[in-house]
Amino acid sequence: MLKRLTYLLTFLTLTLSVYGQSKNDNDTLGAERARQNLISALSDTTQHNVINSKFIILDSEDKAINFAEKILFDIYGKKHIQNEKPYKVYNIDNYWVISGTLRKGWKGGTFLIIINSHDCKVVRLTHGK
Repeated sequence: MLKRLTYLLTFLTLTLSVYGQSKNDNDTLGAERARQNLISALSDTTQHNVINSKFIILDSEDKAINFAEKILFDIYGKKHIQNEKPYKVYNIDNYWVISGTLRKGWKGGTFLIIINSHDCKVVRLTHGK
């Protein structure tokens, strides 16, 4: 009985000490560290960085479409953008040029998004009317 009580007290002590940290303290320290990382990345361009003119992040049509859809769905709505399938997708000089297709008999415009394949920067995003 004493052995069980000792195990129980040990378990409770360890459990309470693990959960004793404040979530807010952890978030504050994490946010401050993130701020320091951001300041360092923006001010020191000599740091190692995979994003450069040699490495291509969006290296396939599927990746480019998935990336574009995340942005387009959020702005214009998933149903609206999917109604513009099939997409016209071109990789020109390491830029993905993706646009929607207007269905036959429909009036209006389609989206156009141009994305740099090296750094995923959206160079242009528009939708015709």
